[in-house]
Amino acid sequence: MKYSEDLSKQYHIQVGKGDVGKYVILPGDPKRCAKIAKYLDGSVLVADSREYVTYTGYLDGVKTSVTSTGIGGPSASIAMEELVMAGADTFVRIGTCGGMQEQIKSGDVVIASGAVRMEGTSREYAPIEFPAVADIQVVNALIKGSRKLGADPHIGVVQCKDSFYGQHSPEIKPVGYELQQKWEAWKRLGCLASEMESAALFVVASSLHVRAGSCLLVMANQEREKAGLDNPVVHDTDLAIRIAIEAVRELIKGDMAYGEI
Repeated sequence: MKYSEDLSKQYHIQVGKGDVGKYVILPGDPKRCAKIAKYLDGSVLVADSREYVTYTGYLDGVKTSVTSTGIGGPSASIAMEELVMAGADTFVRIGTCGGMQEQIKSGDVVIASGAVRMEGTSREYAPIEFPAVADIQVVNALIKGSRKLGADPHIGVVQCKDSFYGQHSPEIKPVGYELQQKWEAWKRLGCLASEMESAALFVVASSLHVRAGSCLLVMANQEREKAGLDNPVVHDTDLAIRIAIEAVRELIKGDMAYGEI
């Protein structure tokens, strides 16, 4: 069923066929879109609807887009579904996260190889036994892009949740006992960081047979704060953005080599 007043456009994100490229960078915050779009040649604003802002331009001569997803799995999954219907098939999330291991510092970058599905959206796409795993080509492209820029990212599993304050003040929540026990479990299992979108995006991508990965700025680390270690809050996402741009370049190069563009 079509809900959009303009039937050529997707209902929520308001883009249609030809408006977006095969490759899409996905920030959460709409205000980051213009900053990311400056890395593209000839970028133009093609849609601004709800939390979804979309720019399209060219990277190494190939049409590439930037679309914001808003906060959390529900809005991120809508963005991905509608972008796929508009013709996209490769996604790189740029976001922020909170570190979970003491060696992960503010300003570091985390590349997610997989995500803990402690959120609700992915459960409506796959049974809980199905893993939320990033596409290996996207992960490798992000690693290569990082190395090219001289960055040393952390690579591994992140934890995804639906409640920001369930993480930061679990002791006052009625189910705080469960939140705190699971947080300790994720730490002991080596989870690198906590955020809110990757698990949903990875599972939705699996269900749609498209590629997705995540590159995340560590804003701060509550575990370092608890331990009395240095823990400034960092907001500058430029390194994560540049890594994502280099990763898309690597993906374009690889796809061209295999005749997929």
